[in-house]
Order: sequence, then C-alpha cells, then structure tokens
Amino acid sequence: MAAGRLTAVQLAEACLNRIAEREDAVKAWAYIDPKQVIAQARALDLEPRRGPLHGLPVGVKDIIDTVDMPTEYGSPIYAGYRPQWDAACVAVLRKAGVNIMGKTVTVEFAMRHPNKTRNPLNPAHTPGGSSSGSAAAVADGMVPFALGTQTGGSVLRPAAFCGVVGLKPSFNVINRAGVKPNSESLDTVGLMARNVPDAALMFTTLIGQSAVDFSGQHSPLRIGFWRTPQWSHADTATREAFSKALPILAKAGARIQEVELPEAFNGMSATHGSISDYELVRALECERMHFAEKISATLMVKIRQAEKCDFDRYVTAQRHAAKCRLMLNDVFRDHDILLVPSASGEAPLGLQSTGDSTFNRIWTALHVPAITVPVFKGQSGLPIGAQLVAPYGEDRKLLIFAEWVHKVLTE
Repeated sequence: MAAGRLTAVQLAEACLNRIAEREDAVKAWAYIDPKQVIAQARALDLEPRRGPLHGLPVGVKDIIDTVDMPTEYGSPIYAGYRPQWDAACVAVLRKAGVNIMGKTVTVEFAMRHPNKTRNPLNPAHTPGGSSSGSAAAVADGMVPFALGTQTGGSVLRPAAFCGVVGLKPSFNVINRAGVKPNSESLDTVGLMARNVPDAALMFTTLIGQSAVDFSGQHSPLRIGFWRTPQWSHADTATREAFSKALPILAKAGARIQEVELPEAFNGMSATHGSISDYELVRALECERMHFAEKISATLMVKIRQAEKCDFDRYVTAQRHAAKCRLMLNDVFRDHDILLVPSASGEAPLGLQSTGDSTFNRIWTALHVPAITVPVFKGQSGLPIGAQLVAPYGEDRKLLIFAEWVHKVLTE
C-alpha cells in the first residue's frame, strides 16, 4: 500500500469477500456494514498516508465502544446500543488512518458465557474467549488485525486456540476509556495479528512509539522455563512439545534454565480470582439491578459465586499481587523472558466452554506483558501456543524475543 500497488478499497474488498465466503461457518462478526467499510476505504485512499497502518482493516471487539457502529457487549441488554463517542484505542487507530471494519463477537460482557463464534480451523472446537471473534477473524484471513481485551486469558487463550499471535501488553499502556469495565485492576486492551511484526506495528501505533526494529542483533536470549503450579493442567501433547522445544532453543543460542518462582507466586491464580470477583460484581451492578432476566444463567452463577469475595479478602489479594510484582523484578534479573504454556492444550472439542485461562491469569494480575505465538500442534492437529512473558514496560523487547522464538521453533 505504501508503494501504491494496493489501495485501501482493494484490500477492503478482499476482506469483505473473505467474510462473505466464510462468515456463515465462522460467525466472527457481531456487526459489519460492507457499504460503510468501502466508503471509509475510499475516503482513506483520497488522503495522504497518515502512517504505516493507513487504509488497513481492523476488527474491534464488541466490548469496545465505536461511535458509528452498535456496541452490544455480547448482551441482549444492549441490543442496538450506539455509544456517543469512540473508545480511546479506536480513536487512536482512526487518527492513524485505520479502516474500522466492524465489531467482532465477544462473549457476554467478556465473561465466560460462550457466544456464536466457531474455531475457523475446526468449527467443532471452541475458538476460546472472550475475544473469540477477534481471534477467529484474524485466523481466517478476514482482517489482518483485531483489538481484544483480557481480564484473565481473553487475548492469549483464543489466539493460541486459533493459531494467531496474541499480545496482552503491560497493564494500562493502552488506554481503556470506552471499554466496558469488568475488572478495573485487571482489564487490559490487547490485540491479535497474523505474525509478530504485524502485532508490533499495531502496538506501537496504539502507544505512539516508533516501529520495532527486528533486524538488530542481541546477546544470547536468557529464557527461564517455568512449569508453573498449574503444570498438571497441561495435556500430554503440550508437555511433550515444550520438552522438545527447549533443546531446539538452546541449540539456536538461547540460554535455557528451568526456574521455580518463590512460593508466594503459587497463590497468584487465587489472588487473581479474588480481585476479579470483587470488581466484577460491582461493575455489573446496574445490569443486575434493572435487567437481571436478560443476563445468562452462566454469568449469573458466576456473579453469585463472586459475591462471596468480601472487601477484606479483596484488599488481601491486592496486597499479595503488589508484593509479587516486586518479587518478579528479582526473577527478571537473571532472565530476559519467561516461557510457559499459553493454554492447557489445543482448543477443546465442543462449544459449551471457551476453555481454561489457568496459564494466563497470573500474568494479567501481575500486570506484565505476555504474548502467545503458535509454534506447536496438538493431537487433533490444532495449534498449541507458547506464551512468553517479560518485565513490566518491556513490551518492545518482548516482541523482538517472541519473533526470534517463533522463527526458531517453526522454521
């Protein structure tokens, strides 16, 4: 596009053709208006290029406000709802010349209850959630990029299940204004892309930084492999994949060391749960008060469970998370990144659940950046992701390291 060999209209038409061909099977979109998409593309073609993303189509998770499209939060309560302004992250992308294609499917309020989206690699399997539509749309070639959000594992897990790159940045580096809150202490705007350089391009645009340079040399990568207290949840294929990957990375020049984090980290999954529960109950108070009959039984069960978390437990959890964030700095003195599974295995069969976020929650609560890259295959031939974690604020380095790991394990 920068060279003038492809126009925004041509690219938009190609994406719309793919959507028309595949949407009945994948069901990735909550809203899309082809006429609006083409009109936006035409307008962008008439303008000077605003930056590297100019004219590129992006899907926006339907938990994120858009002024010119409905935002329904995956709930019948908000059917047809039109926000009066864009979310901050959408406004940044529009300023950069992005073509906002439409709204991708989210599970109800980005919390647990599955929606209509199928895994494009095998529609009998879940695409993950809650950013299910974003992951599926990117994986199926409907758009090159999509925005998602994560409170537990809602970017990393669906990216792993659908075989795309998912980036959960450092907490709060992408502004959350205009994103329906679930947990103010955990909610993070993230993104999906087909490869790491594309993810870097979108991320740097969102945070107002220069492009990431992937051509530079760096000293041998110090990788800490942590099985985590949840290792027993990983299936056989995942365990075997990581056992094979470690010597491959070492042969390519990485310094691999198995690590055991301090015992305090063993309770971080429960700490995440307490913080999430306390804040979720209060975030959905209005909907519960006035529209309880329109909330799914699945979510109501979750809310009733979450109500058991009182203020004292919440404060204890917040203190524990803050303590572990400080302790994590010591861990990263000896390791550039940590390597852990993205999920328990490949996308589970069936659509009744979006899968387990057990390998993601700790990093969301610790506020550090994490990325999943598709590098393995499970017993059904579906992707298994590797999750890489870096210190807070080291998102750019994480992207560089992730690209290296992905190349080593897939080429």
